[in-house]
Amino acid sequence: MKRILWIALIQIFFVMAFAYDANARERHSFYSGVRCLGMGGACIAVTNDETALLVNPAALGKLRDFYGTIIDPEVEFGYQTQGFYGEKTFANPYSLEDVAPALDKKRSAYYHAKAQVFPSFVGRNFGIGLYGNYLLDAEMSNDGSTIDTYYRNDLAFVLGFNFRFFDGRIKLGFNTKLINRIEVDNPSLSSTGPLSYSSIASEGVGLSTDVGLILSAPWQYLPTITAVVRDVGGTSFDQSHGVRLDTATRPNLVKQDVDVAAAIFPIHTNYLRSSWTVEYRGLLTSGDEPDKAKLLHAGMEFNFGDVFFFRAGYNQRYWTAGMELSSERFQWQVASYGEEVGTVDTPKEDRRYTFKFAYRF
Repeated sequence: MKRILWIALIQIFFVMAFAYDANARERHSFYSGVRCLGMGGACIAVTNDETALLVNPAALGKLRDFYGTIIDPEVEFGYQTQGFYGEKTFANPYSLEDVAPALDKKRSAYYHAKAQVFPSFVGRNFGIGLYGNYLLDAEMSNDGSTIDTYYRNDLAFVLGFNFRFFDGRIKLGFNTKLINRIEVDNPSLSSTGPLSYSSIASEGVGLSTDVGLILSAPWQYLPTITAVVRDVGGTSFDQSHGVRLDTATRPNLVKQDVDVAAAIFPIHTNYLRSSWTVEYRGLLTSGDEPDKAKLLHAGMEFNFGDVFFFRAGYNQRYWTAGMELSSERFQWQVASYGEEVGTVDTPKEDRRYTFKFAYRF
């Protein structure tokens, strides 16, 4: 067992180290939270809270007790967002129609804005939640004729279960997500045509399932490897339509994929412990991504008495950092990370800042 685990860890390392190879568009995951973003985007091996429902359902087996999250707004903006607003004010940062005049003032500058909430109830081996988000990425061409646009608005009901074997050394979990999605994915949207989502978006309902597996060895540092199969069988959004927006087309099919990771969890003192992890995303779809650096993530976290947390990491060539202040009921989190929006030949970083407040019981 020990030899198999170390061989798996070495294989994961070499896959990540040498699978480096150019797609100028950003990769979009279903969910990314402030804690993971502070740790380089590496999540699946270290998550141990309500986000396990979305990140890795097998991690529901790590939870020690039942608790609920009532309020947990999370907002995120790119470093140029304030500059866009300074050039031309807008009321809704997630509306392309509102933001377009500002995009015209700052052509070839990358705009990013995201907001999400995830009220949920979780316990060991079980969780239920409601996830909602707004996401807008946009960039107007130099000549002002087109806008590279990605917009997504999800409303999802999530249910997750986990099974523990051999005293929790093996955890097998799965979730089911019923998702209503409104989406715009157009790299060359005409800037002179209609820009309202009722005219340019696709809408539909899909049923999605993720399956996670965690293997933990009962040794010092608790070495762990994990894999998550996402969107088992692929997720299409043709189950229903017209729920929140009546459109002629459906959102893009989400292909089945696999993420893998490894982690260790040293305990330094009674009041200080840490987590170290590396993660490679998109094993099945990596052939569609010329820039393999966009799939590589690594991070660490220092936990001071479950009250203060410091995080740092590597995300797609760029540094990340984050902090958290936590109490029995409240949680404040902040992080900054760099996202690759360019290519191997012409890398382009979009520096982002994300904030979260949560009230739990």
